[in-house]
Amino acid sequence: MRSRWRAAAPASSAPEVFPDGLPVPRRYWSAAAAILGIAMSVLDSSIANIALPSIAHDFNATKAASIWVINAYQIAILAAILPLASLGEIVGYRRVSQSGMVVFTLASLGCACSNSLLTLSIARVIQGLGAAGIMSTNAALVRFTYPQKMLGRAIGINAFAVATSAAIGPTVASAVLAVAPWPWLFGINGPIGLIAFLIAIRSQPESPKVDRPLNYAGAALNAGTFILLAAGLQALAHDSAEPLAFVQLAAGALLGVVLVRHELDRPSPIIPFDLLRIRLFSLSIATSVASFLAQMAGLIALPFEIQRLGRSAVETGLLMTPWPVAVAIAAPIAGRLADRYPAGILGGLGMVCMAAGLALLALFPEGGSASDFIWRMALCGLGFGFFQAPNNRTLLAAAPRTRSGAAGGMLSTARLLGQTLGAAGVAILFRAYPQSGSNIVLWGAAAFALTAALISLSRLAGTAPQSQAPRP
Repeated sequence: MRSRWRAAAPASSAPEVFPDGLPVPRRYWSAAAAILGIAMSVLDSSIANIALPSIAHDFNATKAASIWVINAYQIAILAAILPLASLGEIVGYRRVSQSGMVVFTLASLGCACSNSLLTLSIARVIQGLGAAGIMSTNAALVRFTYPQKMLGRAIGINAFAVATSAAIGPTVASAVLAVAPWPWLFGINGPIGLIAFLIAIRSQPESPKVDRPLNYAGAALNAGTFILLAAGLQALAHDSAEPLAFVQLAAGALLGVVLVRHELDRPSPIIPFDLLRIRLFSLSIATSVASFLAQMAGLIALPFEIQRLGRSAVETGLLMTPWPVAVAIAAPIAGRLADRYPAGILGGLGMVCMAAGLALLALFPEGGSASDFIWRMALCGLGFGFFQAPNNRTLLAAAPRTRSGAAGGMLSTARLLGQTLGAAGVAILFRAYPQSGSNIVLWGAAAFALTAALISLSRLAGTAPQSQAPRP
């Protein structure tokens, strides 16, 4: 193994840029680093939720204040992901990704050692910046790791890692908290991050670098826009301070207008308007936002709906399992199919299945059997699994290779934006309809899934996705 590793590593201080994927076995090591990195960053989006009561108790904080442990991480990612994707095009994706791993790992240890809610929240902001470095370059690194003919398969594996990490977050957290205090939720990232970094520095591919200056003004405007909009949505959803929430949203919208005017005519803007002018790319982004909004809304509402139907907390956990399991099964299969069939068809059919599953769950009667509930959950998971990998493949392939970082950054931003909007929408509906909110959310999620299906199918009009990918 040692000799094979050495043979696969670059032979000089200026590693070769492979035009169509890395050779084996280096390809597998690079894929492992990408999977470990994205799994850590996605896992930490949900793993802290379970520990919030313990964190609030230990720091003598209110429930509302403890939510900033979650918000700080999410907002930091949203604010930094597109600027870091742009930076990756300038200095190289592997450098940004590996720096992100280092920052994420050290910040995780900082979270574990925090002695107040303030220091924990600050550490979570830094951890979110590290996660943004990983997420912003992940798709681009996958694109330069695998040959073009295997891109769908590679993205399917990546989608499997993302779905599995998101799904097992609560389970992992519960298992850790059963034997150790909450700081260990963050401390376990230390050895995993070190392993991922050591693999990455020896295996991740080099990519062509773009000779352009850093866009400091665009990065600042982008960060300000997303921070204000995300904070406003969170305040509107979880607090009663509506005037402050509306002020934040209005300020974020105003700053967004300034950002658009600043970036619109630039050749390589931080918000990639050059890519959004490509019809296939913009439709893929739109369907991604709608699908993740539907998924997040459904996954948040379902535990409440299950318990409203009279099930216990243990039964709720078991009945939630078929969705992520079905996603994990479907994603690699859909990835392989995406190399052969249009994403418009695969994604459209997947979203139709998910919409049908959500509608059937909303209609599920009290006293219904567990088996009837399980197959409906599995239908949702299979539908989403068949959508995600083909959509991501098409989104990446629609962008020139020199803009892979921007495409990957938008891919992650679309996912996070959809999840943020879905979570905020659920919270608002729960406040407005405390008794029947979960059922209303399921119908809304079904409507957004159907919208995603229609957008996906609209991509079939015109040239096939495989031939629409522009070349540098």
